[in-house]
Amino acid sequence: MRLDEFKQVIVVRTDLRMSPGKLAVQVAHASVDAALRSLRNERWRRWLDEWISQGMKKVVVKGGSEEDLLKIYDECVRRELPCSMVRDAGRTELEPGTLTAVCVGPAPSNIVDEITGKLQLY
Repeated sequence: MRLDEFKQVIVVRTDLRMSPGKLAVQVAHASVDAALRSLRNERWRRWLDEWISQGMKKVVVKGGSEEDLLKIYDECVRRELPCSMVRDAGRTELEPGTLTAVCVGPAPSNIVDEITGKLQLY
């Protein structure tokens, strides 16, 4: 089965006061971590290869609270999708262990959209 479009969606908490630089780093951590996790599973590896060949599309959206991000992450795990959860080390702006972002994918866009499609762009 060939699915045409692949992407990652990075869901960021909106109830934290992160500087633009901090937010950018959290998004980068989430994206890279999910991509690396994709190497561990044969199906995810094929999706990763397709995603890379298509230019590595990424979308950043507003996720709400920690609880909201945990629900998204749990849904990804339930559906056996590549995903990652970022908790800050606490060296600069946030307390150690603060959940900042969740990444869904790389995966087929239609599947990712079932989980994140109603969230607003950041």
